[in-house]
Amino acid sequence: MKNYFLQKRIYSLLVIVSLFPSCKGQDKTHPGKIADEQKTITSGQPKIIKWRDISIYNGVDCGLQDRTGNLWFGATGQGVYHYEGKSFTNYTEKEGLNSNNITSILEDKTGNIWFGTDAGLCHYDGKAFTIVPISASNANTIYPGTTSTANPSATNAVWSILQDKSGKLWFGTSDGVYCYNGTSFTHFLDNDGVINKNGLHLKMVQCMIEDNNGNIWFASGLGGREGICRYDGKEITGFKPGGEGNVRKILEDKNGTIWMAYQNSGIFYYDGKTFTNFKVPARLIEHTCNTMMEDKSGNIWFGLDYRGDNISDTSGGVWRYNPSALNTIGSNAFTNFTSKDGLSNNSVDCIIEDKAGNLWFGTRNIGLCRYDGKTFTHFSE
Repeated sequence: MKNYFLQKRIYSLLVIVSLFPSCKGQDKTHPGKIADEQKTITSGQPKIIKWRDISIYNGVDCGLQDRTGNLWFGATGQGVYHYEGKSFTNYTEKEGLNSNNITSILEDKTGNIWFGTDAGLCHYDGKAFTIVPISASNANTIYPGTTSTANPSATNAVWSILQDKSGKLWFGTSDGVYCYNGTSFTHFLDNDGVINKNGLHLKMVQCMIEDNNGNIWFASGLGGREGICRYDGKEITGFKPGGEGNVRKILEDKNGTIWMAYQNSGIFYYDGKTFTNFKVPARLIEHTCNTMMEDKSGNIWFGLDYRGDNISDTSGGVWRYNPSALNTIGSNAFTNFTSKDGLSNNSVDCIIEDKAGNLWFGTRNIGLCRYDGKTFTHFSE
């Protein structure tokens, strides 16, 4: 288990998925229950509290800022932390989540917050959590309020979530990619209109994006190793630049360049014509890149997965790439931040930017910190 966490904490959830209760259908918590049982940290500097039985390899794996400005962070084994600017509220299975292992978060266009977990899918409408079954068979599961002959699978983990420009939701699951049109789920590759000459399966896709041209990109990770896959609306095509199939993260920058982080092959980018191996400092690719994001200034941040047992070792961390500094005499386009600089841990699982321009880093050991451009502030024990 320990070595599995070193590759990616969320994948260790596959080992324990059978320990969680089955999801037999839609389940809604009573709105009052959340208010009664929520765990809020209010004294002094607000912090998220780690449970006693949590491993140092568990991390804050995903996050977002919703339209109202509230922050949401999903953790391995600890559910969801909601931060409204003054205090954190911890939502868990007791409040209606189908699992305490959160792998992905998305806010849809109507304001619902969707949570992918190792036990499936649920969403929060501002009042209550609803468990949403996804079929693990080829048949459609109708939702909500209607019946289906398909058997929902409680173990169909949801690794990634995307809402495209048309409003359709995409879910990357252990059983492949599913689409939800607001009424029903369909297994994406079972659509007769999808041309799939490469015979792709898209199982355990851990990241999806829609680019400016409307193409959907899929990152095939440990479960599939199918590389980077692109769907242009008609045909899905797989690519393996560098020969490796394990893609951890995809990002499109403001210029339309597609960035890909690989398990062992470093960083690649695609300019619309060619895949190029991005030349980075040797220390950056000593560790796998877990996550990437572009900030409002156009800097690209790479969060690394530190490979090692000594969590105090100042290796890994997060790197900032400033494209505008490449042609500036005497400047360095790459800057590394580690625990020496105030980062909560040197294994970084998620990076988000809030509306004020602060960067939030979710790290191993249930770490969370904020960087305002000068100082790191810790929000975890």
